[in-house]
Amino acid sequence: MTDTLFADPLEWGHGPHVFEVFLEPTCPFSVRAFNKLDAFLALVGEDKATVKIRLQSQPWHMFSGVIVRCILAASTLPEGKAAAKKVMQAVADHREEFEFEHHATGPNRQATPDDIIARIEAYSGVRVTEAFAEPDLQKAIKWHCKYARQNGIHVSPTFMLDGLIDAKMGSGDAIEDWAKALLG
Repeated sequence: MTDTLFADPLEWGHGPHVFEVFLEPTCPFSVRAFNKLDAFLALVGEDKATVKIRLQSQPWHMFSGVIVRCILAASTLPEGKAAAKKVMQAVADHREEFEFEHHATGPNRQATPDDIIARIEAYSGVRVTEAFAEPDLQKAIKWHCKYARQNGIHVSPTFMLDGLIDAKMGSGDAIEDWAKALLG
């Protein structure tokens, strides 16, 4: 392992208002929020807002840690955050294939982490296996975890606007409501 492992930040846009979304990749509410982010950024404008995805691994989503590691592994590849977004979209589009039924049962109980990685690669077209194995990837994973804890984040999705959590915001809100909350 070299000292050059770099996890591309999961950030889009370059505006002064910061819209941070804490997501667990297999959570149905996080998936709903994730699927709105491109439209939200297009609505508010990349020059007015910066959207930052923060990964919020949750233990009741049984493969959460493996999937979060795959997303961050993808962010270290040459495509960076674009590859990570492809992985997140693949998981979002096939959520049931990465989750247990009722968080405890179903066919995924027979799946191994290697099965999950193979599914992610098949659906996303992003080869994450080698990057997944990099020990230094742990730094990026821990950063996301620590950042969430330092900000009092416990569930997903959670929305933070310009550094302040907005507990009233939810994944079911219209993007126009998100824009009004962020921009005033």
